[in-house]
Amino acid sequence: MNRTQSSFRNAGFAVAGQMVSLLAAFITRGVFVRTLSAEYLGMNGLFSSLLSLLSLAELGIGAAITYSLYRPLAEQDHEEVKALMGFFKKAYTAVGLLILAMSLALMPFLPLFLKSRQGIEGLRLYFLLFALGNSVSYFFSYKRTLLVADQKEYVAVLYQSALCVLRNAAQVVALVLTGSFALYLVILFFATLLENLLISRRVDSIYPFLQEPGSKPLEPGNLATLKRNTLAMLAHRIGTVVVFGTDNLLISKLVGIVEVGLYSNYSMVILALNTLLGRLIGAFTPSVGNLGAQESRERMIQVFDGLFLMTFWLSGLVAIGFLFLINPFISLWLGERYLFPVPLVVLIVANFYLSRMRSPVLVFRDALGLFWNDRYKPLFESAINLAASLVFFRFIGLAGILLGTVFSTLTTCFWIEPYILYRKGLNRPLKGYFAKFATHTAILLAAGGLTFLALSPLKDRGIGIFLLQGLVAFTVPNLVFLAVFRKTGEFRFLKEKITAIGSGWRARP
Repeated sequence: MNRTQSSFRNAGFAVAGQMVSLLAAFITRGVFVRTLSAEYLGMNGLFSSLLSLLSLAELGIGAAITYSLYRPLAEQDHEEVKALMGFFKKAYTAVGLLILAMSLALMPFLPLFLKSRQGIEGLRLYFLLFALGNSVSYFFSYKRTLLVADQKEYVAVLYQSALCVLRNAAQVVALVLTGSFALYLVILFFATLLENLLISRRVDSIYPFLQEPGSKPLEPGNLATLKRNTLAMLAHRIGTVVVFGTDNLLISKLVGIVEVGLYSNYSMVILALNTLLGRLIGAFTPSVGNLGAQESRERMIQVFDGLFLMTFWLSGLVAIGFLFLINPFISLWLGERYLFPVPLVVLIVANFYLSRMRSPVLVFRDALGLFWNDRYKPLFESAINLAASLVFFRFIGLAGILLGTVFSTLTTCFWIEPYILYRKGLNRPLKGYFAKFATHTAILLAAGGLTFLALSPLKDRGIGIFLLQGLVAFTVPNLVFLAVFRKTGEFRFLKEKITAIGSGWRARP
């Protein structure tokens, strides 16, 4: 089985495990909103955003290490792998301690992030428990990177899924019996600790050479490359965290903590969808890294075009489904008082689509090590996002914060990232990328319009109607995409890959 087939096999395991985790998480969220007030839901979202900002202390080391591991793993250079993992362990231990220290330092200033503290007691205690659960993962999670680089991430996902089910079951029981948010967070802390300990032990058993005494230091050239890539990835992390991590902070400060809770429900669904799609699309990354080292430029272009079509097909299908189904879903799941108006949903979908359609470019950028070339882009992206969100908020309120994210993406990432890849990696004319993007987006809008017409007669509420709506929202876009793309080279490439992957599964002992 080749590397691409292996990547998708592993992604299949990861997606299955992730779906189990997500189902457990959705059940727990339903119990959460019925047991605790909307303020607690908003507080949970606010804490996640604050710790996302503090995670900048990670400096992008994980992505840089992953890239550095591809070659020694392929060459079975155990000594270099040990050297990299030893460096990674020291770095992540320091990061975990630093994030915990910054969390403690931030505690006195938590009220500054709230428009009002009404109805919230024990704010600092809850944040401390949340921060402990976040920080402890850094002391062990560095070993997951080895599994990712070696295309064995499914091992970690299996442990993660099992612990997620147990954790959510314990949290549901705690919420029903005690209604205690503090106990909910304590369970999260111990489950995170146990999960990382088990994965760490499993990695040691898969790679026993990691436990062998003695390890050579990183060679100066490798260390210099690692530092360079880490600095570049730090800039990218700043952009990602500021753009996608500050929406909750702005909503909390400018609108209110309850609205953070409402938005977090939509964000949870978006995150679930992003995670599932990211598992599938990200499965290409190790294979692309291998392509860059061993295959021709023409082969790389073929894989990129196939990945672009797959990303569009999956992202477009999800975007249309989310647009038409999310409010009926939340109404059934949590109740109508947790709904956002349709214009806000449209902006959430726009952000999702633009973010996901960056995936093919980012997969190739990461696999080919092109972090350095667009290192300044995230800084401009962050500044534009904050400025635009604040300006738009003055005119259209909460929608302006979401529109600011769309605006910053279109004015930076949308053109800079493909420019770097096409110029430094693929050596292709950039106009072809934008023509493809525009054409595909037009097809998406047409599919969305046809789906809207097909759904128009289905106005009633209820589980039966929702399932029928889901069937329509799944069928119509797929038929449109199939009619448009079935004779293209990209579609034939993907069909061949899927067939080969299926053959690999059947032949697997």
